[in-house]
Amino acid sequence: MCAVKGIVMNASVLLAVNDDENGIPSLAPAADYLLRKLRYSNIYIGISYGPDLSAPKVRLLQENARLYSYNCFVFRPSAIDNFVSAVSLEWGDNIGSYMHVISSYKDEEISQLISSGWLITVLPVEYNPGTDENPSKIFINKLEELPLTICHLNKKAMGKEVETVGYLMKPSREEDFAKRGAFPLNPTPNGLIFVALNYELPISWQLQQLDGVLHKATDDIITVEMSSSSDFENKVTYTEGMQELQRCIGCHPECRVIDPFSNIYPVLDRLKIQQILGGLENLNSKSCSKIRGPHFLKVVDFREPKLEKKLADAKLSLPNIVKPQVACGVSDAHSMAIVFKADSYKDLNIPLPAIVQEYVDHSSTMFKFYVVGKKIFFAIKKSTPNADTLIKLAKEKELKPLLFDSLKSLPVDKDNQQQSQNKDNKQIDHELVTDAANWLRRVLDLTIFGFDVVIQESTGDHVIVDVNYLPSFKEVPDEVAIPTFWEAIKEKLTGKQSVEAAMLL
Repeated sequence: MCAVKGIVMNASVLLAVNDDENGIPSLAPAADYLLRKLRYSNIYIGISYGPDLSAPKVRLLQENARLYSYNCFVFRPSAIDNFVSAVSLEWGDNIGSYMHVISSYKDEEISQLISSGWLITVLPVEYNPGTDENPSKIFINKLEELPLTICHLNKKAMGKEVETVGYLMKPSREEDFAKRGAFPLNPTPNGLIFVALNYELPISWQLQQLDGVLHKATDDIITVEMSSSSDFENKVTYTEGMQELQRCIGCHPECRVIDPFSNIYPVLDRLKIQQILGGLENLNSKSCSKIRGPHFLKVVDFREPKLEKKLADAKLSLPNIVKPQVACGVSDAHSMAIVFKADSYKDLNIPLPAIVQEYVDHSSTMFKFYVVGKKIFFAIKKSTPNADTLIKLAKEKELKPLLFDSLKSLPVDKDNQQQSQNKDNKQIDHELVTDAANWLRRVLDLTIFGFDVVIQESTGDHVIVDVNYLPSFKEVPDEVAIPTFWEAIKEKLTGKQSVEAAMLL
């Protein structure tokens, strides 16, 4: 059996059974889901319909085909050769099979398709397993099963070297990766096939057909309870779907998780990350530069009488940046403030417990580092102004705390915007940061993560101010980033690792 190189879905499986009360046709919910999922699959996708289909339904199908850049084909059971020719003319005679997805069939109508090397996938109304042993006919219960069916067929066609990875993340993040070509249904050059996990299908059944799971579990967090002294694992409440995935993974040890859920807990907790960054001191012996985490203090009550003394003892001088201890996964994890006066703390509206962190003057320049497997990338980004500029802005509001959402941009120092990236690049000690990245990889045991570095103007210290799991690394060119992404996942699945890390600029 050849790999599936193209899919044509018939109108009968895409259209809703009934029009709405105004007689307007619509897509079935599963069809809308599938059309979106297949958009960046690296497989030819088409829609077929009969010549007698009503004009409104044809328009609906054609509009969706244009939206997703799919092809439309007219399918006449009495003229199969014309259909085959039309598809071949549009997609070419590729090595592999084409698939027609239909809701019903007659053997005499599809025999020519099968003899031409096509596969027929049927959503059965009444079907008893074992009644049809033709390997060119595939029966599925739900349209949502189609991507995993294709993965299974392609893995079977390509051999044992191909491995299937199920992925799960919020739709916007998934699309960011998918449109860069990260999740193809055809095998990658290093033998990976990707398929989205679907909570509408039994999770255990899906895991049985996968070799690994790539997740962004932080997208499925409902709450994080920070007041308990128990292990952090017990403080995170996930969606029902994610909880089911975690339960099922425990029953399928052969399906490797990238990365284990317990490994991401430190990046959820800004206090834990600050404590981990304290270990960077051991890397500073062989370099003129110093790499460290920022000075910090955990605060559980902004009205604490001795807060000012505790800040001083923690080497924290104003201004400070204040962040919730919960780093991601909940709505207010990115609600932050820059505080200019000690007496501003008592009325500060930042979720508690919080981390008060040193504000580092860094010339409005941040270095975003991405660790993808054993490869390290970085990008230079504009950042917040130095303290003197912020104070000028704050004086206009009587030095009240500057509240912001860290997912949105803050004003940058316009006077320093003309610094060239070449100058910024020369300022950073790449060897030192590479050592820090490799150290963090070992400590965190994460396959893909990112961290932000700023260089303190007065000392030249390299300060890591943030660590995050599975970033998009969209600043890295796709032709470099995506193969590296595939390589990292393959190494995780097979247990193979590169000999050494490389700094790619």
